[in-house]
Amino acid sequence: MRCPFCGGDETQVKDSRPTEDNTAIRRRRVCSTCGGRFTTFERVQLRELMVVKRSGRRVPFDREKLMRSVETAVRKRPVDPERIERMVSGIVRQLESTGEGEVASETIGTHVMEGLKNIDSVAYVRFASVYKNFREAKDFEALIGELNNPGGRALEDE
Repeated sequence: MRCPFCGGDETQVKDSRPTEDNTAIRRRRVCSTCGGRFTTFERVQLRELMVVKRSGRRVPFDREKLMRSVETAVRKRPVDPERIERMVSGIVRQLESTGEGEVASETIGTHVMEGLKNIDSVAYVRFASVYKNFREAKDFEALIGELNNPGGRALEDE
């Protein structure tokens, strides 16, 4: 494993343990060159997934990109990071277990929105505003109306 501080190739594992949800191995490492300490995570990857973008372009699935987008949505919200980790791991497992080698970006977005809706409504609205490309205030109003009236449509002015 290359050191993120100095780029050295010689690092030693000082401690290994499973994560709380047992989906990864957490390894504490130290660089033999600069003495820097860092953590890595090792996860099982069932298959290589390709994401089919709206434009039709295909790119490799990137778990870290998914994690960053969710972390952006929950920034400055009282959400336990372990809950986010479990949600992202669950989404990845769902995608890998379909048996398909390709997954539409819309499918990933839908899974993230479902997960965030159950975790934090503000994070849900933040993610939805980017994912659904909101352009006007009424777009937010409609989404918030759905949150306030689950299973139905937003209530019209009476």
